[in-house]
Amino acid sequence: MLLELDKLRSGYGRLEILHGVSLSVAAGEFVALLGPNGAGKTTTIRTILGGCNVVSGRVMFDGRDITAMPVHERAGMRIATSPEGRRIWPTMTVAENLLLGAWSLDRSVRTAESRRSLEQVLDIFPRLRERLKQPAGVLSGGEAQMVAIGRALMSRPRLLLIDEPSIGLAPIAIDAVAAVLRHLRDERSCAILLVEQQTQIALELADRAYILTQGVVQAHGTGEELSHDPNLAAIYFGTEPMAPPV
Repeated sequence: MLLELDKLRSGYGRLEILHGVSLSVAAGEFVALLGPNGAGKTTTIRTILGGCNVVSGRVMFDGRDITAMPVHERAGMRIATSPEGRRIWPTMTVAENLLLGAWSLDRSVRTAESRRSLEQVLDIFPRLRERLKQPAGVLSGGEAQMVAIGRALMSRPRLLLIDEPSIGLAPIAIDAVAAVLRHLRDERSCAILLVEQQTQIALELADRAYILTQGVVQAHGTGEELSHDPNLAAIYFGTEPMAPPV
């Protein structure tokens, strides 16, 4: 496995959010992490990136224990993220925002590799080619999300963590982002761990998915299996599970 979380307990200071989470992502695999608000999904992403306090358990990447590894070293291992809320720089141009994602490339080849990566990103997001010289602050929500994902792809990641890409977007923009995610899944150039509130879209895209509630994995299976699971609503909303058919 490329990424493995082994009985991970983590959080912020003394506040524990994850209570023994185990999950895995294979090379080239598309995995969704789903669950209601407050379930611990973003905390899982931040723990993988090195931004949370780990109480116990391990984060393994490509067979290496990176639990105590500094954030910048994880980026050097080609772990990239498109964070919740996009977090692009509004006064910088689209091109400048994208090129920020290439900082972790080897310095000796960074210029050439950045140009190559930029062309590949613009092939995925042709709309951004027309806006390269514009300040990122004038973009629509959907375009800003494309910049956030494109910036992460600039580092040529082995593992791409995408946190809530549809949040705050209009339906037409959500469809555009879903099309991009589908392209990335089909391309299989990197492994993807997607955190997403749009459950139907995520399950349609995912090879496998985990359902997280209150910091605990409650269900795991293929996207197809979970999309037909009659107990999915119960897991999400804390209602009684459906009785099996008689």
